[in-house]
This record gives sequence, C-alpha cells and structure tokens, in this order.
Amino acid sequence: MEPCWFYEDHASKDGFLHICGVDEAGRGCLAGPVVAAAVILDREKSWEGIRDSKLLTPLSRKRLFKKILRDSVAWGVGVTGAEQVDRINVFNATVTAMRKAIVSLGRSPDLVLIDAVKIPGLEIPSMSIIGGDRVSYSVAAASIVAKVYRDSLMEKLHPLFPAYNFSRNKGYGTEEHKKALFLHGPSSIHRTTFHGVLVDV
Repeated sequence: MEPCWFYEDHASKDGFLHICGVDEAGRGCLAGPVVAAAVILDREKSWEGIRDSKLLTPLSRKRLFKKILRDSVAWGVGVTGAEQVDRINVFNATVTAMRKAIVSLGRSPDLVLIDAVKIPGLEIPSMSIIGGDRVSYSVAAASIVAKVYRDSLMEKLHPLFPAYNFSRNKGYGTEEHKKALFLHGPSSIHRTTFHGVLVDV
C-alpha cells in the first residue's frame, strides 16, 4: 500500500491547514532511546518515494531524511532515554517522546496524525491511525525522520559499547545482540525491564 493524502485532504476540508504526522522508532528495542518525530509537510513539494521507513533501504531513508528536513514546513524530534523507559514503561516513554517532538516543531499544528498511538491529554486535535506510516504521507515522513535520527544516535553510541555492535543492530534484539548480552550482561543504556536483557548466567 502506497501512502497518500487521504487523511490530510479530508482534514483540510474541515479547516485544518497545518497537519502534522507523528511516529516513533525504537519502541521494541532492548537498548537505547525511543525517538519520535513530528513533521508538517509542504503540500506544494514533491514527496515521491516516501513510505513507511521499514519498507525503505538505509540509503533511501537517508536521502529522504535530508529532503524532509530541507523541504518540510516544520519538523521536530523527541527522545526518551532507556532509563526513563524502565521507569515509566515503554508506552509512556513513547508518548513523552511524541509530545517532545510536537513541541520542538516550533509552531503549533492544527491537527496531529499519529501512527497507532493515542496521546492522552493532547491539547491539539489528533487522530490515531492504525498503520498510519503506510497510508499517510505525513506519518510516513515522520517514521523516516524518527528512524534515521535514532539509527544515527545508536551508531554514535557504538564506540562506547562496542561489545553489542549497536552500529549494526541499533539496539534491536538480534541473535548477535542477545549473545552479547549473555556474554557481557547489560550496559547502562539497556532497558533492564525488557524480557531477555537480564540474563541468568
């Protein structure tokens, strides 16, 4: 399924002009932060090639990431670290990151389209869309920004924790990562409340 402007078009007819897409990356990881992105696209620009970040190659994601940052009306990123994920649980950490991303836009959108998640108490009108990153250009763009931004963070953390090879697995629970956890135990950026992080040796 290709993303389109269906939700944005209907919202525009109801008077919503500045429509923001929101998505997250890293929610299911064993290590590292949850990162959320918020993007308001310029409808007069061409957004060919944008789709759910999981369906794109790393090279395509990085190319589109640069275009989104250059040509969007506004974009913002929110980060919630592993320690806070453990303290408030991953859902609340995700919502917190999404709120930060919306605030960091620097302007208040008229409507927020969110991939799957509902943000409790959000003061801005919002709509939760299941599979939003596959059907909405705005949400798909946010998924790309969140993914590339988070991957970059994990690559920068790799030299500090080389045993886990975060540059390759980005904190996800790959077999390589699980083996490293078994051999070395968790690092300071692992989510100790997640199944499989604390391994009995």
